[in-house]
Amino acid sequence: MKSKILVVDDEPDALEVLTFKLKEAGYAVLQAKDGAQALARARDERPALIVLDLMLPEVDGLEVCKILRRDPRTAAIPVVMLTARAAEMDRVLGLELGADDYVTKPFSPRELVLRIKKLLARAMAADGPMMKFDFGALHMDVGRHEVRVAGAMIALTATEFKLLEILAQRRGRVQTRERLLQDVWGYASAIDSRTVDTHMRRLREKIGTAADYLETIRGVGYRFKSDE
Repeated sequence: MKSKILVVDDEPDALEVLTFKLKEAGYAVLQAKDGAQALARARDERPALIVLDLMLPEVDGLEVCKILRRDPRTAAIPVVMLTARAAEMDRVLGLELGADDYVTKPFSPRELVLRIKKLLARAMAADGPMMKFDFGALHMDVGRHEVRVAGAMIALTATEFKLLEILAQRRGRVQTRERLLQDVWGYASAIDSRTVDTHMRRLREKIGTAADYLETIRGVGYRFKSDE
């Protein structure tokens, strides 16, 4: 069965090009031309991933992303945000609100398809060297894609889950931002290491008291505290 990708863009030309390229890559494509339609299709169709333009009429992409992350039905769907804005603040805000990745317009459709493939592979991966672990109140089941803190289920995006998984698997060892960009996001070079910081901040907020396990090593990167 083909993975369904929801493409949200109010520009007909952009929507047509993205649809063509994604179908060419073997995906089933759903379309939405505004934020309200995007939310309805995401809830009804449950796509494997959403390509979301930032500049939308009425309900913009940032608000759509925020609503998607608040809804348990759509909270875990990977989101790639498209933005024509060059300002760093817009990209950071998109990541803060739960986007897994972003691409700045104008962009290469080939690059976008590669980003989508990596995100889908990350979201679907259920195997790993460590399938389950417990650290105090923190429990992670990689196979089930579940994280609990003090018994309460925590809704993480695919990227947040992968970030926590890699840090936990390599507990006690410092991971540089560049290494995390490569292993979590699949970037060959450190295009923007602040992407890591933004996701770490969101991850810490979500796991609450268990965030004490995630150490910042100033000027280097991050480390999951070892109990050993």
